Amino acid sequence: MKQISATGQGVVAHVMARPGDTVGKDTVLVVTELMKMLTEHKAPTGGRIVAIHVKEGDMVDADTPMLTFEPGETGNGQKYHTPSPTAQPLVEELSTRRHALSDAGRAGRVAKRHASGGRTARENVDDLLDDGSFSEIGGHVLAAQHETHDRSQLIDRSAADGVIVGSGTINGRPVAVLAVDYTVMAGTQGWFHHKKVDRIVELAHRRKLPLVLYPEGGGGRPNDFDAMRISIASLDVMTFRNLARLRGVAPVIAMVHGYCFAGSAAFAAVADVIIGTRKSYIGMGGPAMIEGGGLGTFAPEQIGPAEVHAQNGALDIVVEDETAGTALARQLVGMLTGHAANAVCPAAGDLQQLMPQDRRTVFDIRSVISAIVDSGTTIELRAEHATAMVTMLARIDGHPIGILANDPGRMGGAIDGTAAAKAATHLRLCQANGLPVASLIDTPGFMVGPDADATGQFRPIGDFFAAGAQLTVPLVAVVLRRAYGLGAMAMAGGSLHAADLTLAWPNGEFGAMGLEGAVRLGMRDQLAAIEDETRRAEEFQRLVDSFYDKGRALNAAAFFEFDDVIDPSETRNRIVQTIVTAAKTG
Repeated sequence: MKQISATGQGVVAHVMARPGDTVGKDTVLVVTELMKMLTEHKAPTGGRIVAIHVKEGDMVDADTPMLTFEPGETGNGQKYHTPSPTAQPLVEELSTRRHALSDAGRAGRVAKRHASGGRTARENVDDLLDDGSFSEIGGHVLAAQHETHDRSQLIDRSAADGVIVGSGTINGRPVAVLAVDYTVMAGTQGWFHHKKVDRIVELAHRRKLPLVLYPEGGGGRPNDFDAMRISIASLDVMTFRNLARLRGVAPVIAMVHGYCFAGSAAFAAVADVIIGTRKSYIGMGGPAMIEGGGLGTFAPEQIGPAEVHAQNGALDIVVEDETAGTALARQLVGMLTGHAANAVCPAAGDLQQLMPQDRRTVFDIRSVISAIVDSGTTIELRAEHATAMVTMLARIDGHPIGILANDPGRMGGAIDGTAAAKAATHLRLCQANGLPVASLIDTPGFMVGPDADATGQFRPIGDFFAAGAQLTVPLVAVVLRRAYGLGAMAMAGGSLHAADLTLAWPNGEFGAMGLEGAVRLGMRDQLAAIEDETRRAEEFQRLVDSFYDKGRALNAAAFFEFDDVIDPSETRNRIVQTIVTAAKTG
């Protein structure tokens, strides 16, 4: 005989066996309860129940005998008590709910999204992240509308409360992701929507994770009636502040497609880099808000189209569609977060051949950049805005780097207020994300004249100087040709000795201002004294040539206003050496 005793204190909740029963191994015989928790006492082997010593409601202590049990074989036709039901129905309920909330369970909404030419939020997340790496947060959250809709309706209309958040990896790098689901109430931002965004942003801030966000839709949702009991306008939400606090802590990349108005536009606005598809429309108010403010009636496509924002500089990059934008977001995450193996050097070529013999002839600055950095790695930002200033991200020997360059084909490379603001923004992007900067200089200086100064350009020019002065990342300045005046100084961080290294190609020429202007101002009386126009023109050219000879790179190098004159073919190696040295000592 064998006693089956209580394993701990409790109350007998169920007696499943009867004297004389034959039972199989692991048959539940008695169930006790303590603190609302049930403990099952099972048959250790097959056998027969000889006697039962407790009844339902009895208090038992540890080791209290409850049954006498005779082990033995059980034959066919004997009475068995099966174990208590398992949790399988709960698992099945979970599976059913997951399906209902998934794209597969919302086929009608997904089909409508596809018909409009868009992808779902989950499709974008799946494409963005490495296979199987996504860990979702808050996938079962529903809108705060339980007072007006039953559970099944909310599951259908408010999956994940319209925002997919979580973490995963891109090429093995951990990242956070936030994707607004436009199929849920047109991407409006609800009570729990904000709580989910706050949650992933806090995690990104704590772990310094890059954040890729897909903002789309409108602003606050007016019909989350559950929340209205405890809120009037929800102007105390911290979401927008929290998202903005990520800047400088971890890179934030926004990929915008479709209508992006009000709160969604504010989400996009705080990103370090904003990608927009050709069918993106971004504005601080949508059609309803504009009309409600008495400002007219507009179609959503009239509000902030991509082509307008490409020209005004609000969009960094315009792509064809979400597929291209997602691929670019993956590339940017890698660019902003570290070194890449297997760098591909540019095709061998003579950089000097890219520079015209005539110092006044325009050259293609993008060809020069491509001949210096790793092949196929350049990403130009705001290419259609302030075109005299080129801002790029690229890799050089695998190292991510920011590129700043003058384009002599646009305004002769002169820097106006808009170009200065563009340069300052780029320097701050590089500083915030730890990217070294290579500045390629060919400029006559800042733009001058009443029209230029009527724009208030001196303020963004000052901002350009401030951004350069605040750099702590390595800066390499390379004078390709003209380095004149304050504009050249700003390109080099504020002074030719502000950069970690300032180099010049043999074509380099230096001056406090453009040579022709310097001659006209400095030699005005001397030239005016020459009455013959032909002789005056010859003297003017002679003086310009003499100024040029004095300021050309090899002569200027003797006065140590910059560090070295190099063969153009050495440019790549000198930049890499400076970056590596800074990394080892920094």
